[in-house]
Amino acid sequence: MAKIFQVSARAGMTRVVEPIARALLRAGVTPNAVTVAGTVGVLVGALGFGARGHLVAGALIVTLFALTDLLDGTMARMSGGSTKFGAFLDSSMDRVADSAVFGAVAYWLATEGNHSGVAAALVCLAAGSLVSYVKARAEGLGMTCNVGIAERTERLLIVGVGGILTGVGVDPALEIALWLLAAVSIFTVGQRMTHVYRQAQQLQPDGQA
Repeated sequence: MAKIFQVSARAGMTRVVEPIARALLRAGVTPNAVTVAGTVGVLVGALGFGARGHLVAGALIVTLFALTDLLDGTMARMSGGSTKFGAFLDSSMDRVADSAVFGAVAYWLATEGNHSGVAAALVCLAAGSLVSYVKARAEGLGMTCNVGIAERTERLLIVGVGGILTGVGVDPALEIALWLLAAVSIFTVGQRMTHVYRQAQQLQPDGQA
């Protein structure tokens, strides 16, 4: 099934990112440094702004720094490919950033007395982590898992749009976005587990259950 954020859109963003990536590499900046800087930026946007109710500023800062996912990957490719530590660092920093985003959203909703929204944010946090874990575990077992309608970029875009709309006065937008995100994240987990199950069945020797 096609991802929400279509491949053509990703390709368009890559064309924008490539000149920036080249300039940073020429300046001696490493992909790992960009990964860490992007995570710090997300933490500032989420905890410094979003958790305090400055939803528009928080969403814009988080979105801007989340795009470093494309930037550090492009830099790694241009410099000869990602190292094992670079891939590990990128994945780890993604989990830190995602936890900050949904933790900040849950905290702010709790201060507003929106218990349903808090529940949705916590479901998103758990399901988002599971989406990533299922893929990592599958790849660790030698299988592929590049399927699902809501990968990390899609998840951050959905919550970002909800935050901006709520910040400009469309009060239920963030809660609606969170429940939508919870649903597509859980669906994505199901897609990935089904995909891995089918691969495992094909790889399984005949006669074994």
